Amino acid sequence: MSMITKDHIFLNQTHASREAVFQFLAEKAVELTIAASAQPVLEALELRESEGTTGMMDGFAIPHAKSAAITTPSVMIVSFTEGVEWDSLDGQPIRYAIALFIPDGEAGTTHLQLLSKIARMLMKQEFKEQFAASQTSEALCELFTKYLDGE
Repeated sequence: MSMITKDHIFLNQTHASREAVFQFLAEKAVELTIAASAQPVLEALELRESEGTTGMMDGFAIPHAKSAAITTPSVMIVSFTEGVEWDSLDGQPIRYAIALFIPDGEAGTTHLQLLSKIARMLMKQEFKEQFAASQTSEALCELFTKYLDGE
């Protein structure tokens, strides 16, 4: 099951803060019909972040939201032209966000499976290098789907 399409990938974005990234993600979720309303998605992203950082290592973050406003389990990828300050595990700014959007009803299964797969992908140096080298939405979508389905 593919939760990502090239329409879910936004390259070379400029956002000044983590909060601005969350606002962008929430608005895009509505535009892409992943969610019915932006505000509950924004609140869900902020709530999850308040429980512990989603900033990983090497410039990656995995923000995620579980909400009744989310209608379709989906993944969005955003790359930034400049690092975004994030409370990441290695203290470095974030260059890439892999955002998960999970409907309330699927919170236990889909959410955890997807999160663990992405976390495993980010442990692979080869994946991170290929991810960083991907210059188009199509290439990133193909790479991400290959690793997601290959696990």
